[in-house]
Amino acid sequence: MTVDHARAPVLEALADHRSKGRVAFTPPGHKQARGADPLVREVLGDAVFHGDLLASGSLDDRLGRGRVLERAEQLMADAVHASYTFFSTCGSSLSVKAAMLSAAGPHEKLLIGRDAHKSVVSALILSGIRPVWVDPSWDPERHLAHPPTAEAFAEAFAAHPDAKGALVTSPTPYGSCADLRGIAEECHRHSRPLIVDEAWGAHLPFHPDLPSWAMDAGADVCVTSIHKMGSGLEQGSVFHLQGDLMDPTVLKSRADLFGTTSPSVLIYAGLDGWRRQMALHGKELMGAALDLAADVRAAIEEIPGLHVNDSDDFCGPAADFDPLPVVIDVSGLGTSGFRAADWLREHRSVEAHLADHRRISTQLTHADDRETTDELLAALRDLAQAAPGLRPAPAVDVPSPTALRLSQDHLPRDAYFGPTVDVPVAEAAGRVAAEMLTPYPPGIPAALPGERLTEPVLRYLRTGKAAGMNLPDAADPGLDTVRVVRDQAP
Repeated sequence: MTVDHARAPVLEALADHRSKGRVAFTPPGHKQARGADPLVREVLGDAVFHGDLLASGSLDDRLGRGRVLERAEQLMADAVHASYTFFSTCGSSLSVKAAMLSAAGPHEKLLIGRDAHKSVVSALILSGIRPVWVDPSWDPERHLAHPPTAEAFAEAFAAHPDAKGALVTSPTPYGSCADLRGIAEECHRHSRPLIVDEAWGAHLPFHPDLPSWAMDAGADVCVTSIHKMGSGLEQGSVFHLQGDLMDPTVLKSRADLFGTTSPSVLIYAGLDGWRRQMALHGKELMGAALDLAADVRAAIEEIPGLHVNDSDDFCGPAADFDPLPVVIDVSGLGTSGFRAADWLREHRSVEAHLADHRRISTQLTHADDRETTDELLAALRDLAQAAPGLRPAPAVDVPSPTALRLSQDHLPRDAYFGPTVDVPVAEAAGRVAAEMLTPYPPGIPAALPGERLTEPVLRYLRTGKAAGMNLPDAADPGLDTVRVVRDQAP
């Protein structure tokens, strides 16, 4: 295929479909907005429905002879120097499951950083893969986990030479990055693939001043959420492949196990357009974003009580960091990130992406400009003025790194699908969890099925819940009870 990044196969096929005035007697049933509820049409606009087509049988013919999706994926692979790219309309949650199940099967081992997203745990539950957890690099002062080191993966391979591969999350939702080159070299020393959950790194290939991205660092599979740091629609994800340690046919087949047979052409169009935008203008756009982020970071640092985490904070335990997730420590205001985020939303209509017991994350992308960041800075200055009214924030009892680490006594699959019982949270210590207990965002489980619960972790979750932590996975939203494996008292 001739590579021309000015082309956009999905967008061009949509325009062609519209120009031909085709009349569809196929799904979707709204029939190009004609049957949609009037209020929905008023709020969303008809353009959404005009782009909502069958991928096969409308966007392309019934046999896919126009190769619309294939050509779009090939252009994406070329743009980021991958051998293969696959589009997903079910988010990186699907993509990471497909990658894991391509590397290992039921009861086979996979080395996984314990700071993994809940989607990784979901894959373990569905597949029966046996996780070998690799501890993150903990920052005990800031109560923050950074990616595991290459040395930690080397030790894990030495202890588990039968592991089928490794998975690491980089960047983390806080922007800290792993030594991907070192981890990839360790995996390849054992002829095993490295999977990188790079959901927060869609932008990394497009500017030299950003951290190295997974394919350039030697990873075999890279999972990327285009909707997070790119300009794709929600659920838009891609996964890239290179090397010969993973079969592209197997990877595509595993993705088909989880994917929908009714993919959203709107999401495909967002992925295709993002690739075109970045291939043609990425360096310019990301350069402007980095310049803007530097100015915003400096301005926030001048606000009393606020501190922006930077390389001095992260790059001891982390190999590198991305400056665009502007992570602000609000503990100097005497309040919590939960309260700060709520105040910004309620009083200044500013949405922070992430909040924890002491931080908020105010993510910047290439879409931001002086107008949006001026609003952010004004809101943060007002927050500093309003801080006395947000004190004292309920305390969150964050355990030490060693106390956060739970023992994996059962396979996640066995604990999740086996007999369970709900017990009062005061009686859950010593029992084996049968559910995920996940502060969200960022979506990293504090406890997962098969791990033996301890009082420090339960106290952390209880005090976090009281302080404003969101725990959407818990069977009991109030966390008065916890779902555990039946008859597994110590």
